[in-house]
Amino acid sequence: MQFDIITVGKIKEKYLVQGIQEYVKRMQTHATVNMIEVPDEKAGEQLSPAEALQVKEKEAERILAKVKKDVYVIALAIEGKVCTSEQLAKKIDDLATYGNSHIVFIIGGSLGLSASVLQRANHLLSFGKLTYPHQLMRLMLAEQLYRSIKINRGEPYHK
Repeated sequence: MQFDIITVGKIKEKYLVQGIQEYVKRMQTHATVNMIEVPDEKAGEQLSPAEALQVKEKEAERILAKVKKDVYVIALAIEGKVCTSEQLAKKIDDLATYGNSHIVFIIGGSLGLSASVLQRANHLLSFGKLTYPHQLMRLMLAEQLYRSIKINRGEPYHK
């Protein structure tokens, strides 16, 4: 299994970096995990809708440049499908079973993802209707991928 996690911007909080590194380390025996950061587009606090769209499109160009043609893409989006940990594990297992062992997850920046990224995605995944900091989503996704591996292997961790 190979997971690429494409994200916008860098994480500044040390505790988040450490948490992500811990889950990536735990997954190493069962999956290759690549964390791919693309630069965020610098923008002011008060953006018009047109300016926000422009920022998302520039970030989308950077994201999509990192996505290979033959990979399965799951974009994290609030409008995506909400699922349980078991359902996510099953989706990952089913993808691997049917020849999609390279999965790319995309986490957008603070403004979210552009329509072009959402259209490229094979699946939209939501962690619920709440809004989370995009840096925290990296840690949450890493933990859920680790949990999925444990569920699929029938190993203790998931309760």
